[in-house]
Amino acid sequence: MIPDLWHKDAIVYSVDVETFMDSDGDGCGDFEGLGRRLDYLDSLGVNTLWLGPFQPTPGRDDGYDVSDYYGVDPRLGTLGDFVEFSHEAKSRGIRVIIDLVANHTSDRHPWFRAARRDPESPFHDWYVWSKKRPSDWKTGMVFPGVQERTWTYAREVGKYYFHRFYEFQPDLNMENAQVREEMRRVMGFWLQLGVAGFRVDAVPFILEKPSMGGRRHPLRFEYLREMREFLQWRSGNAVLLGEANVLPQESARYFDGGDGLHLMFNFWVNQHLFYALASGDARPLAQALRATHRLPEGVQWAQFLRNHDELDLGRLSEEQRRAVFERFGPEPSMQLYDRGIRRRLAPMLGDRRRLELAYSVMFSLPGTPVLYYGDEIGMGDNLSLRERGSVRTPMQWSGERNGGFSSADKLVVPAIEGGVHGCESVNVEQQQRDSDSLLRWMRHMINLRKECPEIGWGEWNLVSTRTPSVLALAYRWRGKSVVCVHNFDDHPHEFTLALESGSERLVSLRDEHDAIAMRNGRPRLRLEPYGYAWYRLGGGEAASRRRTPED
Repeated sequence: MIPDLWHKDAIVYSVDVETFMDSDGDGCGDFEGLGRRLDYLDSLGVNTLWLGPFQPTPGRDDGYDVSDYYGVDPRLGTLGDFVEFSHEAKSRGIRVIIDLVANHTSDRHPWFRAARRDPESPFHDWYVWSKKRPSDWKTGMVFPGVQERTWTYAREVGKYYFHRFYEFQPDLNMENAQVREEMRRVMGFWLQLGVAGFRVDAVPFILEKPSMGGRRHPLRFEYLREMREFLQWRSGNAVLLGEANVLPQESARYFDGGDGLHLMFNFWVNQHLFYALASGDARPLAQALRATHRLPEGVQWAQFLRNHDELDLGRLSEEQRRAVFERFGPEPSMQLYDRGIRRRLAPMLGDRRRLELAYSVMFSLPGTPVLYYGDEIGMGDNLSLRERGSVRTPMQWSGERNGGFSSADKLVVPAIEGGVHGCESVNVEQQQRDSDSLLRWMRHMINLRKECPEIGWGEWNLVSTRTPSVLALAYRWRGKSVVCVHNFDDHPHEFTLALESGSERLVSLRDEHDAIAMRNGRPRLRLEPYGYAWYRLGGGEAASRRRTPED
């Protein structure tokens, strides 16, 4: 158990060092540039930074093709620069977690170069090989439509190697105890340099033994337990944030009764949230919340809207997925891998009211909120870039050339210039001066979330509104209660909030002039199209009946 469970109060901000801020004019972001923007992140209210991969890499998959786990990509700085950045973040009360890419390496990693050169090499068994091509060599691809196979022939050794992702990312053989030991050594190295934990990439694939000929093997959750035990032994308050897009009934094994992952992204709720935004019907979202309700003590869901990948809709039904595509990604260029949308949040949702609704819902969901860099100002996307690169464009700091990201003529990724979401119109500098800007609103909502520790720590339940488009959540912790209500419809709705007796009034946390009529001792509320409200219950202990919007 972590002594202070700091992850329950975290506001996580996801950032890619190479696209955040360039300090030396070479067109690529770096740690010195990121360090210069820590005051901005502090003012935003962020207290935890999640850094994408920054280790040496050939750069064929935005750093997820790691070629050295113990260094910093020279474009981004040095280990000394990382340590200085880490120190500066800590001095502002900002923790740093980093990506741990333990499932695979780059095919240019010295381990794999030795493995494919000589079958007698001690590194050969660090990867997954087959003398014959497995019959299912084209199944289980993570990137369908782009990726062609999961087994690739290596002429040097006359064998096929397995890669769950691209062919230049060979999978490590986790059945080899030496590989697992090396991954623990990698964790220990970065913990020693001050990181507060790891966002563990592709957790289910780390635990799997690849099938050959269709034969499936059970996941080896003891590997995850080894990582957790090492982490707690080496650093008692570090955390594991896991990427595992699994069904609700499978999540318990990843949390392992509180001895597995500390945090896990709630893909199930995320996908049903977007269906609610597309359809105006909150009931499937309520059902998704109910399905992911019970958690072991000390662990937490990580709630998010968008991340650095596509918006994955693969867990929705065919009808639900089609509805989200039609509303938010109708063009083929907006879709990816037959399951997702590759757009940024602002252009996807379009309406500022809907954008605010989405973030208000996210901040009010049970768990730890995770924001993607640039979404706080409503950055756009560049659909001319390949695959997931459309949402990984440089941060827009000002209306200057390159959005103030860099003075270089050529950037690591082109900045978005021109149009509704170009840096001339959407940037930090302009929004800091505008009291009605999205950035100002986001700062307010982050502070509001911090003022409501009940959401991170308390017991919660769904509150009946008898209105299908309205979602109401109530939290209780240490004698205090918070209620958050959201209208997913483009029409206004009046409804009675089915709170139990004992509460004399609702006190608005956002609008001091919010008048609440009471009917039979219960509040009668009205929400405008895409409206939302946060309240504290006053005048006595109040709880909520465990009923849902569909009642």
